[in-house]
Amino acid sequence: MRRDLIVGTLSVICCIITVTPRAILAQTQGWQTSAKWRRTLKKSEPGILVFDAEGVEFRSPKWNRRWQYVDIHTFDLSQRQLKLLTYENRPWREPGERPFRFTLSEPMPPGVAAQLADRVGKPVRNGVPPARAAAIQEIPAHHRVWSGGSNGTLRLKEDGIDYITKNGRDSHSWRWSDIQTLANPNPYEFRITAFREIAEFDLKQPLPRDVFDKLWDLLYARDLNLTARQAPHQEVHP
Repeated sequence: MRRDLIVGTLSVICCIITVTPRAILAQTQGWQTSAKWRRTLKKSEPGILVFDAEGVEFRSPKWNRRWQYVDIHTFDLSQRQLKLLTYENRPWREPGERPFRFTLSEPMPPGVAAQLADRVGKPVRNGVPPARAAAIQEIPAHHRVWSGGSNGTLRLKEDGIDYITKNGRDSHSWRWSDIQTLANPNPYEFRITAFREIAEFDLKQPLPRDVFDKLWDLLYARDLNLTARQAPHQEVHP
């Protein structure tokens, strides 16, 4: 009995020793890719873009720059394009905050994109949603834009809303912190007013009322202590 207990304890310790370093390495190693820093009226600067637990860094033979996550106001990410908007002033007394634009040599993995959004913390525009995630409901939809739009699937989740397209273009992921309001004027229309954008969708299947009620609760009720039946809800979803 005592011998079995000692053997079992040693096995657990061995598992901890084996697994823990890998888990720590996965959290601290980060992700990096070759990238080009795109500059207005200047030649793009090639280098390496690094994302780690502390911030984002661009390394090149001529220019190195590092941003702590707290110093990043927001970002706009698509498949191979990343724009960091920092709190740094623009040069030559230009108005606004300074953006840094990068072209990535490979698409950012969805997990890295989600982690980047969480570490920045503020509202962002993440165009790399996870391909597979548990959803309350999935609805085929058409995203209406001035250039014609796209066809894909809206994935309504506990932690936000994803729009997935087959080729990845025009895909998007919204956390609840990125969304300001929701509207469902009729069962076949859905609108997301989010950080610096409005996304309008034609739904190919009706959105059930109880699903919209749940989305409302997830977006608003946690902070405002509202129920799905109070007056403000009716204003958004008549």
